[in-house]
Amino acid sequence: MRVRLSPSALLKKGATGRSPWQAAALASYRDYEANFTMTTQVVKRRKVACFVDGFNLYHSIDNAGKHHLKWVNLDSLMRCFIDPTVHDLTHIHYFSAVAEWLPEPAKRHKAYIASLQSVGVNVVLGAFKKKDRTCKSCGKRYTTHEEKQTDVNIAVELARRALIGEYDEAFLLTRDSDLVPAVKLVCDLKKRVKIIAPLGLHHSKELGQVASARASIKEIHLERALFPQSVLGPDGTVVATRPAKYDPP
Repeated sequence: MRVRLSPSALLKKGATGRSPWQAAALASYRDYEANFTMTTQVVKRRKVACFVDGFNLYHSIDNAGKHHLKWVNLDSLMRCFIDPTVHDLTHIHYFSAVAEWLPEPAKRHKAYIASLQSVGVNVVLGAFKKKDRTCKSCGKRYTTHEEKQTDVNIAVELARRALIGEYDEAFLLTRDSDLVPAVKLVCDLKKRVKIIAPLGLHHSKELGQVASARASIKEIHLERALFPQSVLGPDGTVVATRPAKYDPP
């Protein structure tokens, strides 16, 4: 009568004392055990929050002369850099300011903001400040507008949301080296920071030295992430319509 041993008994039994069928059974059991371990291993997922410098992104597209790409859905764009096997995209924060003294650009910008909010993007607005200047050639006085608060807002939100545990990894779309101290702080809190360079631009050298990883936006990323002509809200109503200037060529 053949006595069948359990896998644990086979493991204890010396190699020289195993019959051919026992050796084959043990090999099969070891393969099963290895595959079971691999398939049941829990992969720790990481929460991702994205922080987008709206002016950096806008001007990089504007400089490329690709105006239709300004109608980009940031939720779709950021997912181009997500690894779905380990990442959970939890929040997207967009930082900018509206040039209220320029009616048409302001109207386009507000339509874009409404589109972003319809897909759950958190919009954080700064402001423009008037500044008087003097022409060096003719001495004539004139007024310009300087954007304020965006870099401070990004730094504050990057740090604050790390402290409250909103994310394990931050995707930071900017070239602003003024954000280096904030990135250092976040990394000291054991968070990862991936910096993403805007279209056609190199990474900030200073940010690259402190960040955990780097990526770059390509034209194809933007082309694949555009809002439709009419953007619908959660209730199915139109919340924004693409400005004519942003129509595809």
